[in-house]
Amino acid sequence: MQMRGAVIGACAVAAAVLAARPARAQERYTLEGERVAVYNLAGQVRVEAGSGSSVVVELTRGGEDARQLAVRRGEAGGFRNLAVAYPGDRVIYPAMGRTSSTTVEVRSNGTFGGDRRLLGGGSRVTVRGSGSGTRAWADVRVLVPAGRTVAVHNAVGRVDVSNVRGDLRVNGYASSIHATGTRGPLNLDTGSGGIEVTDAEGDIRLDTGSGGVRATNVRGAGLDIDTGSGGVQGTDLAVARLHVDVGSGGVRLDAVDARIVDIDTGSGAVNLRLRRDADHVKIDTGSGGVTLAVPADFGAEADIDTGSGGIHVNVPAAVRRSARDHFTGTLGDGRGRLIIDTGSGGVQIVRS
Repeated sequence: MQMRGAVIGACAVAAAVLAARPARAQERYTLEGERVAVYNLAGQVRVEAGSGSSVVVELTRGGEDARQLAVRRGEAGGFRNLAVAYPGDRVIYPAMGRTSSTTVEVRSNGTFGGDRRLLGGGSRVTVRGSGSGTRAWADVRVLVPAGRTVAVHNAVGRVDVSNVRGDLRVNGYASSIHATGTRGPLNLDTGSGGIEVTDAEGDIRLDTGSGGVRATNVRGAGLDIDTGSGGVQGTDLAVARLHVDVGSGGVRLDAVDARIVDIDTGSGAVNLRLRRDADHVKIDTGSGGVTLAVPADFGAEADIDTGSGGIHVNVPAAVRRSARDHFTGTLGDGRGRLIIDTGSGGVQIVRS
């Protein structure tokens, strides 16, 4: 009984201590102007729809050295900016993992990235998950009124975007980026990390050096996807122009409605299912099979080559030449153009 009472007493004391700790204070800043940029080295970022006439930045500091962070305002490259500045050349952000690190060239005002000719260079700062250094980070919420142009630079940490209506650009070094419900131009770029976009309308550009890309329910003038290493998946894509470039990784796209389709992968299979007829379809893979599913009204002059692997055209066609490694012929009304070239891998054309 005595031991049990001691344990209960200790728990009560611990609970009292936790209750007595103040909640992390949230700081609030406003940025006027049509073009705004926000910079942060480490932390989670949320970009959401806002009201009023100003971009609002809500900042919550974290880490034992959080008080050393400085918030600086300025203007460069036509953008009014707010930057979270970190002291020293080593920043510790445990959420990125003990063995992870990334190095960023940071200017004296806390900004980084962009055009060095316009914005200048900086000093190298390493963000790592453990070790010695400034143990601090900032979680940031950016509220964007409709029609604004906003650039968010977050070197390390997840970025979530929801329901923004404007011209939005997100740049990261080691950041995963997730966006949903956006309307307007959307440019998401990260050096390392996955990108996921759902329910977006506008001219969309998605770029990751290493990481997979997933796009669902995208509409607009164009969808450009570029990944150095990582697979690409997509469904329900209704755009005038679709361009996919993959260094290493497979491509699987379903329910695609695009007038121009251009897919290039150095290594990886391509599976493309068209929902409607297209004017121009080009698929090029260094190594990997190609499966193209076309609707009944698909029409194109077709030219298909494979270095190693058979060609199977399982739709009605007026054949001019058919061999194991080459096919030319007319599919449907022949009004479009179909070019498929694979160094190693079979090719199949089937009905959707």
